[in-house]
Amino acid sequence: MPDDHERETVLILGGTREATDLARQLLTDRPDARIITSLAGRTKEPAPLAGEVRTGGFGGAQGLARYIQDNGVTQLIDATHPFARQISANAVEAAGLTGVPFEIRKRTPWAKQPGDNWIEVETLEEARDAIPEGARVLLALGSQHIGLFSTREDVHFVVRMIDPPEEPLSLPDHTLVLGRPGDSAAVETMLLIAHSITHIVCRNSGGKAAYAKIEAARQMGLPVIMVKRTP
Repeated sequence: MPDDHERETVLILGGTREATDLARQLLTDRPDARIITSLAGRTKEPAPLAGEVRTGGFGGAQGLARYIQDNGVTQLIDATHPFARQISANAVEAAGLTGVPFEIRKRTPWAKQPGDNWIEVETLEEARDAIPEGARVLLALGSQHIGLFSTREDVHFVVRMIDPPEEPLSLPDHTLVLGRPGDSAAVETMLLIAHSITHIVCRNSGGKAAYAKIEAARQMGLPVIMVKRTP
């Protein structure tokens, strides 16, 4: 078998269900290739991945370029979360620095359907300010964005996280729910009813993995404060 620098080597910038599916498919289609998926490391126990896995940052675009060169990467694929703007920008720059073939695979944004009650905003700050006083909000965001909502002392937040936070959440009035998003509208409806949710705050990340809550909100007639995806 050729060494790593002679093999076809694909680096997937992952962390999404689509990236997981892509790694599995590439290993099936290219059994002799080296498939590496890079994860940011925010989830302590990520779902099993096909192929090799590396965890942690690269050290910016220059660090990613060095990794590409040091590991003989022959193809770079950005399959990160649509709102992971920094790593995507680094990927574009690193591809330019190294000349490696580069592909972007981003989920199509969710499209508003009949019955959806969306309050579309441009930023998380606007989402925070759009929440009415006394609301009970499912805050469906990454842990790094939650602190922004700590000024809303007049709102009760329900925060769902895969892993327990390393430090107490800064939200003054909240309930922490540990677990992954439900895989059906019925499961998400149970959560919304159990916590008397009146609003959902989320970003238009697209994809199937997180859409169940949007379907549940539609069926229940709940407003969704939706942060739009910008180019």
